Order: sequence, then structure tokens, then C-alpha cells
Amino acid sequence: MSDDKLVLDLLDKTTVRKRARMVAIGGIMVALAFGGIVGLIGGRWPGVIAGLIVSVPVILLALSEARRTVWLEGTTVYVRAFGTRKVDLATATGLDLLVTDLRGARTVGLFVRGGKKAINVALSMYAGTGGRELGIYQLRRLADALAARGDTPGLVFSELLVAQLRAEARGLAAAERPLYRLGSLAPAGRMAQKLHPEAVSKFVTSLD
Repeated sequence: MSDDKLVLDLLDKTTVRKRARMVAIGGIMVALAFGGIVGLIGGRWPGVIAGLIVSVPVILLALSEARRTVWLEGTTVYVRAFGTRKVDLATATGLDLLVTDLRGARTVGLFVRGGKKAINVALSMYAGTGGRELGIYQLRRLADALAARGDTPGLVFSELLVAQLRAEARGLAAAERPLYRLGSLAPAGRMAQKLHPEAVSKFVTSLD
């Protein structure tokens, strides 16, 4: 393992595996119910096939989430599940703030694209007025890598992360920190959405 390798996983492995297990169990229960209905109508084997069609993708998704890990080496972000993808922040062609809303938890992530690859780096996750955030060192390294781009998108996101670090250093509550406030701007009722770059830029400009 490289000394420069910095893990960017927001949740610990035990929590991730527990969540993945719940997703798998939920998928299997839905598949059994759906397969049972199809079986009553079309017979045993159509029911079995229908159950497999519903359950297999969900189980694969759960396994992928359980295996997923994200890390930073230099300015390159890597993600590994069944395979490994990477995007260099220095040359990424797209930087967006992605907000996902699932099971009462809102996650704010840095969505980077480059070389026909895309990676979402979860920066924070909030439920109510509390939650989890990436550590100080992780946010600082990401901010430095983004600032090194020297372009407007990179500087905007770098300033956002620096503002988050300042808020934490001042001891502000989660609800007063920039990532929480930005995540709250996303309308409810949509599982995943990107905030408009101009809205993010305007928000960062307004910060102290």
C-alpha cells in the first residue's frame, strides 16, 4: 500500500456491511413475494424465474456496496467494488455536488467525471440535525487537490471544503456547516440530484 494512499470512505466497514445486508434481505423478500404471485398465476418455474430476475440485481448491488471502498492517491480518486475505477481530479472534465436522499439520510458528495469514468465521493451524510462527515485530513487533501487545478470549478469546490473545515474548527453545529446547508437546498422527494454549479458558486461566495 502506498504511503500516499488516503481512504475516503465516509462510513466504517461494519456499518456499510450492515446496510448492504439489509438491502439484500429487503430485495430477497420482495423477490419471494413477486415470485409467489407469478407462481400462483403461471406455475412453479415461472415463479422461480421471476423471483431470480428481481433478486439477483439487488443482491449484486448489495455485494457491490459491501465491497466498495474509495481512496485518494496524489490527485487521483479511486473506487473499488468488483473492479477499480479512477479519475484524476487534476484533469477531471466534470465537478458537481451530488445530493442523494435515501431512507431519511441526505448524503452530499463530490461527483467527478473524467476519461468516461465517474466517481461519487461522499463528503457528508446527515439525518435530522446530526450525521457524519469526512475527517479533517481527508477534506484538506481533497481541497488541496481541487485548488491545484487552478480553474474556477476547482477553486469553488476547494473553498467549499475549506469553509467546512473552518466551521468545524469553530465548533459550529452540523446544521450550520456549509455541506449541511448546501444539501438542504436540494428539493426533497428525489433520490439523487446535482446542484446547479451557479447555485454552488453563489453559495460559496456568500460564505464568510
